[in-house]
Amino acid sequence: MAHAKYIFVTGGVTSSLGKGIIAASLAKLLQARGLRVTIQKLDPYINVDPGTLNPYEHGECYVTEDGAETDLDLGHYERFLNVNTSQANNVTTGRIYQSVIQKERRGEFLGKTVQVIPHITDEIKQRIQILGKSGDYDVVITEIGGTVGDIESLPYIESVRQLQWELGERNSLVIHLTLIPYLSAAGELKTKPTQHSVKTLMESGVQADILVCRTEHELSDEIRTKLARFCNVKQEAVIQSIDVETIYDVPNKMLLEGLDRVVIKNLDIDTKDQPDLRSWNEFVQRHKNPKSTVTIGLIGKYVELQDSYKSILEAFIHAGAANEIKVKIESIHSEYLEVDNVEKKLSHLDAVLVAPGFGERGIEGKIEAVRYARENKLPFFGICLGMQMAVIEYSRNVLGIKDSNSIEMDEKTANPVISLMEDQKNIMNMGGTMRLGAWDCELIGGKIKNIYGSKMISERHRHRYEYNNDYREQLENAGLKTTGVNPKSNLVETVEVEDHPWFIGVQYHPEYKSTVAQPHPLFTSFVKAAGEFKLKKNKI
Repeated sequence: MAHAKYIFVTGGVTSSLGKGIIAASLAKLLQARGLRVTIQKLDPYINVDPGTLNPYEHGECYVTEDGAETDLDLGHYERFLNVNTSQANNVTTGRIYQSVIQKERRGEFLGKTVQVIPHITDEIKQRIQILGKSGDYDVVITEIGGTVGDIESLPYIESVRQLQWELGERNSLVIHLTLIPYLSAAGELKTKPTQHSVKTLMESGVQADILVCRTEHELSDEIRTKLARFCNVKQEAVIQSIDVETIYDVPNKMLLEGLDRVVIKNLDIDTKDQPDLRSWNEFVQRHKNPKSTVTIGLIGKYVELQDSYKSILEAFIHAGAANEIKVKIESIHSEYLEVDNVEKKLSHLDAVLVAPGFGERGIEGKIEAVRYARENKLPFFGICLGMQMAVIEYSRNVLGIKDSNSIEMDEKTANPVISLMEDQKNIMNMGGTMRLGAWDCELIGGKIKNIYGSKMISERHRHRYEYNNDYREQLENAGLKTTGVNPKSNLVETVEVEDHPWFIGVQYHPEYKSTVAQPHPLFTSFVKAAGEFKLKKNKI
């Protein structure tokens, strides 16, 4: 197509309805019709990015190839589309205002009074169109965070209004995701909240073209007609989004509802008749029809909120489907894991993953989990902080350096087996200053080289502290082998215990690169190892 088409996804009535999943599912259907599609997220909070947010506040911070710390919805986009996102795919109010203020300080507004309209809205429109003007995409889907009516979202809605007018007819449309609540006392689905939500959107000058209605019960033709009439949309544009078994069912549900057909018709897009979802549906069938089950313990300190480890949980789904194994995740809070209870809490598991994180809370519990897995030959996977805990545990309990620690936990430790790179020591700002994004790793041995089937790999990072090479020789001689290093800096990227069936720690975050189309090889191998451990355990 000569020019990119734009789709805006807004939400109403309540938050957490699944705008990201609907956006990703629509994108998948359009991609499966042969279109080049990308998705971006506009977040209304004033943080410049989610990098400094506690996981309890906003869930996982997702990292892109170019090192952007972004909203977790970008993970859904990549997992569904198998296409990398970038800094341009996530925009926050904080970044918008920061950019406008910097321009004002440089005198770029020629003495004009800087205002929300036109300066903030112009900045938003420019960010929305960066991907569309690149020439790389036929369709750009923009998800607007928050709920219509929130004061934080108003500049984004106004920007959509202006942009639709500027783009002209059949070049953009608005999908409004809303809730149709069921009142059990009355035995009825109620449309009034949706009517008011659409009315609120119209008060800002934006008319919804398509309604996607989240519901626990089937929408009758009568309700669809009522919604169409009162919300000023065509009846074919009232789309039901009913609760499903897994988020990976949503593209097929949206296909049955005709969401992609309505979009293509409204935007006058010339494309093939039906989307090709064969490989997607093969994955869904394997996911839903496993031949066996394993239980893997996820040892973390943010386990109360599952979104804190969203990419890890999804990577297990991909790896489970690849192995035809159902992966049951048992979340275990590391703060309550101790020497006295570690066997009780871990002995029934088929594998253990020690999760990423920051700060000293719950660290000793993670170290105990590593020790138990190492001593009992339980498959172990340590990611980022999890790898660092493996290094500390090995130093303490095998090398006998009892005061081994990370300077993140103890700045004055006499044996900092985990330390800071020189270029990190004088950093004052916390946001965006870690080792971020894709870094090369040369695999120099061990199981991991066979798992990847390659000598050179590239993986995404998000951390500040590093394996201290001053201790590398001692640790290697004692059996904790370095099996991957960054070729330029010689920083250790992966470690393995050589006399263990599956004990791998990685400094990077492999979960960020796992997708439906390409399950990550480390997760796939780890789940397979868990299955083998269970079989062996059951035979004893």
